[in-house]
Amino acid sequence: MFYEPRKNDHGLPHRPFKALVAPRPIGWISTISDEGIANLAPYSFFNGVSDDPPMVMFSSGGNKDSLVNAESTGEFVCNIVSYALRDAMNASSANVDANVDEFELAGLRKAECRIVKAPRVAEAPAALECRTLKIVDLPGEDGQCSHYRVVFGLVVGIHIADETLIDGLVDAKRLNQLARLGYHDYSAVDKVFSLARPGR
Repeated sequence: MFYEPRKNDHGLPHRPFKALVAPRPIGWISTISDEGIANLAPYSFFNGVSDDPPMVMFSSGGNKDSLVNAESTGEFVCNIVSYALRDAMNASSANVDANVDEFELAGLRKAECRIVKAPRVAEAPAALECRTLKIVDLPGEDGQCSHYRVVFGLVVGIHIADETLIDGLVDAKRLNQLARLGYHDYSAVDKVFSLARPGR
């Protein structure tokens, strides 16, 4: 089959784009507002964009609390979601008022960060403390701004749970990271294999 996204003429029950661009890591973004209210929300349009220096991005449809806080305070934390935290992650995705603390809503403990003021998820197997570098408005197909904005962050601190390390390496199976697929589907990393690049 073939379809044009702008025409949405696929004839399927749901748009298949997100099912094809998958699995996508989940950036569980924690921030704190100027008023001191903690916010936590999962973003599946998230990824690393550079490793030296380390940088990440997350894309927000509209000016959600995470984006507003990351812009106004200049910082955010990306918490890594493990399979064990799937229900808490899902609970934190609820559409609630800005004065609601999603940590409490999801039954999670806050842990202090070393560099940024925003809290991190104490139960998360890893967390990336970030300084907001730039926020980019994505253009729509017609040249007007779309409702998506991309937040780029410089990673200034990294927390890793000791139990995820084996011989000095992060073990992907112990991390058991959750990934977003299409529709209501998710996956967890439980099968890992290595491939050496040609000529090495």
